[in-house]
Amino acid sequence: MSRESPRDPTLPLEGRRRVVVVAVEPTVRSGLVPVKRVVGDRVAFAADLVADGHDVVAGVLRVRPADDAAWREVPLVARGNDRYEAEHVLDRVGRWEFQVQGWVDGLATWLHGLRRKADADAVADVDLAIGAELVRAAVARAGADAPEALVHAATVLADPKRPRRDRIAAALGEPALEELAARHPDRSLATTSDVFPIVLDPVHARFAAWYELFPRSTGEPGEHGTLRTTEARLSYVRELGFDVVYLPPIHPIGRSHRKGPNNTPSSDSGDPGSPWAIGGPEGGHTAVHPQLGTLADFERFVARAGDHGLQVALDIAFQASPDHPWVREHPGWFRRRPDGTIQYAENPPKKYEDVYPFDFECDDWRGLWAALRDVFLFWIDRGVGIFRVDNPHTKPIAFWAWCIDSIKTRHPEVTFLAEAFTRPKLKYALAQVGFSQGYTYFTWRSTKHEIERYLHELTRTEVAEYFRPSFWPNTPDILPDELQYGGRPAFLSRLVLASTLSSHYGIYGPAYELMDHVARPGSGEYLDNEKYEIKAWDIDRPDSLRRVIAALNRIRREHPALHGNDSLRFHATDNEMLICYSKTHGEDAVLVVVNLDPHHRQSGWVQLDTTVLELATDRPFQLHDLLGGGRFLWHVSRNYVELDPHTMPAQIFAIRRRVRTERDFDYYL
Repeated sequence: MSRESPRDPTLPLEGRRRVVVVAVEPTVRSGLVPVKRVVGDRVAFAADLVADGHDVVAGVLRVRPADDAAWREVPLVARGNDRYEAEHVLDRVGRWEFQVQGWVDGLATWLHGLRRKADADAVADVDLAIGAELVRAAVARAGADAPEALVHAATVLADPKRPRRDRIAAALGEPALEELAARHPDRSLATTSDVFPIVLDPVHARFAAWYELFPRSTGEPGEHGTLRTTEARLSYVRELGFDVVYLPPIHPIGRSHRKGPNNTPSSDSGDPGSPWAIGGPEGGHTAVHPQLGTLADFERFVARAGDHGLQVALDIAFQASPDHPWVREHPGWFRRRPDGTIQYAENPPKKYEDVYPFDFECDDWRGLWAALRDVFLFWIDRGVGIFRVDNPHTKPIAFWAWCIDSIKTRHPEVTFLAEAFTRPKLKYALAQVGFSQGYTYFTWRSTKHEIERYLHELTRTEVAEYFRPSFWPNTPDILPDELQYGGRPAFLSRLVLASTLSSHYGIYGPAYELMDHVARPGSGEYLDNEKYEIKAWDIDRPDSLRRVIAALNRIRREHPALHGNDSLRFHATDNEMLICYSKTHGEDAVLVVVNLDPHHRQSGWVQLDTTVLELATDRPFQLHDLLGGGRFLWHVSRNYVELDPHTMPAQIFAIRRRVRTERDFDYYL
């Protein structure tokens, strides 16, 4: 009688698990950072399942919402070179997790060998006896659920009196024994990977168009706008085709050191001050500026926005004016200088005497962190599900990791846009700890080479798994050179680039559609900046870009290819002033060509990658210009384009890939 040998403590607890699970996807930093997807995504999973020898390996994907106990299992499909893949639709917003499990499939290995022996007429009785044991074991594992065909195969294989050909047929004939047995595999020696996280957000986290406006500039000329007058602007925002209306801070504004027009250090009694100088006698981050209205007015505004098919995004800026109640109630939350005064914000040479930063390293940091987290919860309770966070890169990453996790544990549907124009690694670190989207460097990428290189980083590297880019051609803080000097063509081309290169984009309006382009001398900021004064915008001006913006947002909605960034591919042009790219999704294919020169007509040849676009090379295909309305028939991958920026600096084509003949083209015209 054999006995188990004494255990060597250096041996593994179970050394008979022969499959090694490696190269699991999608993962970031070996699972330390969750990958991001949106609800309804069919997610592609993959892993290498490597085992010694030539035995057949099988495996499953195991996936579940993080708060569920039961795993959903999907069989892995072998793709060659030890690579296995599976897909699964994730159908609920929140945190998910997955793992991969692999094992050596003894029955499949035996069947593979039996086929080879049968082809060589070399099957022995012992081979069939071995198979009978394996099939009987599968029947035992299935129990009452064992298919009748599997039980029959076990009986036939185990009967030495039956002709050998019948026993072989029971194993290799129909129904397929592998499929029957695979429902009840022997996983006693399976290898299971680590658990990897996925965060599933609402669809608008990936695909949305934002419109920023200042409520105080929605009143009659010379009057302070209110939340009620802003309601009247909602139909206009929806007419433009936007999904989200984004409001800068709506809180009381401090009086101490209030800035005047163009950030001058002194103000008159009628100057409204900067909305980012938050807090006054009327309250702080959970109060509404009394000239805008009341909390009830805000809740009404959120409801009215919903009636127009719009969501409301609220700006959260964690800083305080000298008049904020917390300065009096919690003086320890602010950093003091040696002379006893509180340190105001600076970004040399700029000074913001009207703003006090919080001291996240103060003795009462726990109280500060909790209070700031509760600001989000306060507005969530009043219907806000989207937040644009001001300058998050100037607050500790550890704070955001805790704050966002704490909020999304209760409200997984809430999303956060990081307004972080900062160093790349810091920007990406914010995304890794929970921000749903982030502002980008698109605003300053203007040449063909710059755009292509930057978009490669955002869409073709690991960054794409956790960082969702939001493209903004302008903001209240930024008026780039292209818009200062490029005129209407520059506003059009940058708009097309932002809205088609990225599935998530926004504009600061009405400054954008009215092409406000005058900068304060020596800066990249607007002259007579709306951050410091109330503006009277004539949104009905005949030269407004409103119709083009509405057309672009309609094109975005109607074409699924523009709802994501993963399919973005650039196509070669022989003119550096012409950039060409495409996006695809199923049968939908969109091709964009943009003239990057706002002053001159540019022409050249576009060389399409027909493989990327799945275009046949032996027949023509039709292009429909979605902006201009024209239709074109291209016969080969190399085609001529010419764009006059003073007419329209871009063309957005829907590609009809099934046109086969000139006659077909005439029919579609």
